[in-house]
Amino acid sequence: MNKVVTFGEIMLRLSPPGFLRFSQANSFDVVYGGGESNVAVSLANYGIDVDFVTRLPQNDLGDCALRELRKQGINTHNIIRGGDRLGIYFLETGAVNRGSKVVYDRANSSVSEIKPNMVDWKKVFNGVRWFHWTGITPAISQSAADTCLEAVKIASSLGITISTDLNYRSKLWKYGGDREAIMSELTSYCDIILGNEEDAEMHFGIKPEGLDVTTQGDQIKADAFLSVCQQMMKKFPKAKKVITTLRGSISASHNTWAGILYDGNTLLESPQYQITHIVDRVGGGDSFMGGLIYGLLTYPNADQKALNFAVAASSLKHTITGDANLVSIEEVEKLMGGDASGRVAR
Repeated sequence: MNKVVTFGEIMLRLSPPGFLRFSQANSFDVVYGGGESNVAVSLANYGIDVDFVTRLPQNDLGDCALRELRKQGINTHNIIRGGDRLGIYFLETGAVNRGSKVVYDRANSSVSEIKPNMVDWKKVFNGVRWFHWTGITPAISQSAADTCLEAVKIASSLGITISTDLNYRSKLWKYGGDREAIMSELTSYCDIILGNEEDAEMHFGIKPEGLDVTTQGDQIKADAFLSVCQQMMKKFPKAKKVITTLRGSISASHNTWAGILYDGNTLLESPQYQITHIVDRVGGGDSFMGGLIYGLLTYPNADQKALNFAVAASSLKHTITGDANLVSIEEVEKLMGGDASGRVAR
């Protein structure tokens, strides 16, 4: 049984319509999203049985978030209710040479005040094969970090595969927690680690050896990240695979996109996609993680195919407005097969 659990915060996302700036906005478009809930949406969309665990306020906005999760086919029976508010983030979508902006309003959210023993993790993990968390959750508050640690310890004791997307966020980690110590302990329980070079450096001080790696422009070489993967596996010996996304930022509207996977012996590289006329890049990494988990569960002993699925899925996410990836397996496999024509299906 390929049941998956993700744990984190779902937020209300408010964005000026189209490519308007905050200063031009007279209204905001509303969607719901967050790193771990976005992964859950992808998995549910691929037919995986997935639970999302969080804490939501007992008010209308909490109810709206709950309905959105249920609409996407996500199991919500392990969500707990309490606290005063739903976290919010504001997104100004960039274009061409103007980058996107995010403003967080998530202090004192329901999840930030979650505490150990609020969630019955042994009940949550009954019959579960995979547990996923991200570096965003422990960045919210010390109590959220403690609850995440409680979860990974129990999941590990039950033999559940544990994955993380390290997801360093410079605008979080404001409560004074020791980021490196917290993330090191949490990541030590993980079998699958996803992160780019910024995540590795900011969380663990790990940098590419003897290479000046930049994420600006499109000249990103997979070999430049091999030393990062090797250092990560040395630091976290439980890890079976370290994965990195390779984003070349030509402009806010045009990126290159690829990924690598290292299993301790072999470095696998995906095809590279040219993503032009980006509609919405928020959630790109989450859509990659959702595709990767699906691929690793569905294609056992076929890491290359799993990696290629993740990259193709997340490439398609850039064409979809909102946090979550709403593509089908068939659409992903069509792109994997080389059909990027975008022709009308009649």
